[in-house]
Amino acid sequence: MRITSSAVSLNVPDVEASAAWVQRHLGFTEGMAADGFSSLAHPEAGFNLIFLRIGLESFRPTSAAGRVDGLLVVFTVDDIDADYARLRGDGVEIVTPIETEPWGERYFQMADPNGVIYQFVQWVEPTDPQYAP
Repeated sequence: MRITSSAVSLNVPDVEASAAWVQRHLGFTEGMAADGFSSLAHPEAGFNLIFLRIGLESFRPTSAAGRVDGLLVVFTVDDIDADYARLRGDGVEIVTPIETEPWGERYFQMADPNGVIYQFVQWVEPTDPQYAP
């Protein structure tokens, strides 16, 4: 198998709101758009982020329409503390404040206007010796 590109496609009520949010706060750019559709890219993300409006007849499978429960869109970053400060300063809704897990995962989570959860992660030294390399 040879994968030539990747995308995450999310079914949301307000495509324009999510698209504008990831452009403003995460640095994505819109490559294609139509009524109820937006495809965005970031030079460092490794995949496109696509938003499709709930109710589009072309959305398949219909059983997944409007469901993003339990989904996290996760990005590993180099300076999580600076990103956290910047996004808080921008008024982004932080749903999980920054914290560090004993195995070295330092992260925080935020929500876009449609409730999609984005997580930034930076790997640091584990604080618990059982997780040390």
